[in-house]
Amino acid sequence: MTELKRTPLFNVYKEYGGKTIDFGGWELPVQFSGIKDEHEAVRTKAGLFDVSHMGEIEVKGADSLNYLQKMMTNDISKVKNGAAQYTAMCYENGGTIDDLLVYKIEDNHYLLVVNASNIEKDYNWLEKHLEGDVIIENLSEKTAQIAIQGPLAEKVLQTLTETDLSQIGFFKFQQEVSIDGKKALVSRTGYTGEDGFEVYCAADDVGDLWKVILDAGKEDGVIPCGLGARDTLRFEATLALYGQELSPEISPLEAGIGFAVKLNKEADFIGKEALVKQKETGLARKIVGIEMLDRGIPRHGYPVFKGEEKIGEVTTGTQSPTLKKNIGLALISSEYTAVDSEVEVEVRGKRLKAKVVPTPFYKREKK
Repeated sequence: MTELKRTPLFNVYKEYGGKTIDFGGWELPVQFSGIKDEHEAVRTKAGLFDVSHMGEIEVKGADSLNYLQKMMTNDISKVKNGAAQYTAMCYENGGTIDDLLVYKIEDNHYLLVVNASNIEKDYNWLEKHLEGDVIIENLSEKTAQIAIQGPLAEKVLQTLTETDLSQIGFFKFQQEVSIDGKKALVSRTGYTGEDGFEVYCAADDVGDLWKVILDAGKEDGVIPCGLGARDTLRFEATLALYGQELSPEISPLEAGIGFAVKLNKEADFIGKEALVKQKETGLARKIVGIEMLDRGIPRHGYPVFKGEEKIGEVTTGTQSPTLKKNIGLALISSEYTAVDSEVEVEVRGKRLKAKVVPTPFYKREKK
């Protein structure tokens, strides 16, 4: 048995009632007070997540833009200083290595935030394709990340800093923000479908920041949240999860994140040829939202049928805490993806009726 990795916040979980599970080799809290309570808190007030398991890789050097243009599907030349961009990295065949965020610190200096289970794989891939004046460094061990998410996130965090957080726009960030005396990079990003911030700080500082944010938000109903709520929240907002909606076998186009794939950018990127071909010949399959008509919950890996033909399978599914419906995302043959098409999901050996519905399942009302 390989030992599970732990974040710098591991010893704090117990104080807040955290129940841990093995998540891709990490011992992380699945919940604190309960998945539904935590989900509800983020949708209506705010919740605080430990996301220190995520990886951070720094890219520096005179040729870093050209290098990232070759590695990433999105157009990195469009990212301004102080802004972030969502993108993917692909294999030559168009399969997905990872989906990630690219932060542009300044010219020739970027920070990549990658999925926890992919840190080593991503770093090795990036290193293998290094060219020109570029240095990459894995900062994951030194860096911690917590996310405060929900409609009250800004109000609560603002009580702890003199930086005007309202000036940090969506997918923008500010460095050297002092939160209760600790320096952090604060970015208006998240993985819940709500407004909020992701806070990157030194691993040694995260314990203090976790406590001070929860204390500051206590009266407003801010609570610690685990992976369970993070998953139901991102799923309702139809945000892809690597290993489910994205994988080496599923391209970004099939996964529905084509907005992060710029086939017409000047620079060629790894996987471009395969993705251009997919687009030109038409996708054979794609991810759609489904809603159960019969009683049953579609779960990851359950097969989807049309008549006697297996047309795909569920990538994520649950009972939506916000919508109170049994819904899922499924990767199915494109000919059956029109909204209102009826399909069947095999739930524990029984075929149950479902229909294709529009996504995202949930979209917050903008103020």
